[in-house]
Amino acid sequence: MLSYGFRPFFLLGSIWAGVEIMAWLPIFYGELSLATAFSPRDWHVHELLFGYLPAIIAGFLLTAIPNWTGRPPLQGPSLGLLALIWLAGRYVVMFSDTMGWMGAAIVDGAFLALMTAAVLREIVAGKNWRNLKIAALLGLLAAGNVGFHLEAHFTGLALYATRLGIAVVLMLIMVVGGRIIPSFTRNWLLHRPPGRLPSAFDRFDVACLLLSGAGLAAWIFMPLHALAGAILLAAAAANGARLWRWAGERTLADRLVLVLHVGYAFVPLGFALSALAAFDIIAPSAGIHAWTMGAMGILTLAVMSRASLGHTGRALAASPALQAVYAAALVAALARIGAVLDGGANDMLLAVAGLAWSAAFLGFAFLYAPILCLPRQTTVRAQS
Repeated sequence: MLSYGFRPFFLLGSIWAGVEIMAWLPIFYGELSLATAFSPRDWHVHELLFGYLPAIIAGFLLTAIPNWTGRPPLQGPSLGLLALIWLAGRYVVMFSDTMGWMGAAIVDGAFLALMTAAVLREIVAGKNWRNLKIAALLGLLAAGNVGFHLEAHFTGLALYATRLGIAVVLMLIMVVGGRIIPSFTRNWLLHRPPGRLPSAFDRFDVACLLLSGAGLAAWIFMPLHALAGAILLAAAAANGARLWRWAGERTLADRLVLVLHVGYAFVPLGFALSALAAFDIIAPSAGIHAWTMGAMGILTLAVMSRASLGHTGRALAASPALQAVYAAALVAALARIGAVLDGGANDMLLAVAGLAWSAAFLGFAFLYAPILCLPRQTTVRAQS
């Protein structure tokens, strides 16, 4: 369990994502309360944005960085201590009304601060300068977490810090996804009949990232302004074109690759819905949930499942049970967006979204607990 970062963090994170939503629905309807200093809305947002997602980001980065730098991975007692600090953050946030908000902020903020320091150390030691932007984004996420605690305490609701956290994770998805999605797609298509291949990273991708960053910056500070809406709409078109350049329509036969394209499709969708919200056409939470439940939820499941199979010596193939996990996550995202767009069916769609989300993440934890806890296989079955 402590040989690589993906093992403890993918397991703990997926369990927490499923359990948190199971608690959130009765909290939302006033049937359950927690001893947290956060408002119910802020606890829900924080525990997915600054609880679940950092765990998965940590699992991914602590596993990927040794490949980037050629240095040994963080493992053993150091990795175990980092996992315990993450768990301590979940505990202190849940009981922060009793323990005090400032102490909870310090303990909870320690995880992302240590992760940022660890990633920066490895990148500098390995002279892997091209990935300094990853450390910078992780540092911004750590700052956003601290800002969340401060804003929630002093204003009662953490709005700016929420948008900052979403924007930072989206930028991470666009940067990292822009590497792995076309790469995995190309590797799979090279063994198939000739046809269109993903475009290589070029100036278009750079322009897309810059435009997306500008749109997200405008959205953080003035989410309902027409100027923000115009930039967000342009970013939606750019990310849609970027996704099309990756030849996802040719991956229908391999669900492990296809799900990456499906998850990324929620990035331009979120930009488009947020643009419509800026023009006062729909409610803002439609775009937010396209980004969080759609892009972040589906892509983290896709990355967790693929990385876990690959790093434990198993075949890169999506079993029927894993495909059901992907389908449940897709249903959850679509139902949650639908709950915003169709107020008449709000309660039913919220219940569907919550149950499907929990089924997806607890289902992943159930399927992958043996893979994550047991030793790496010494032989690999034929790849699909």
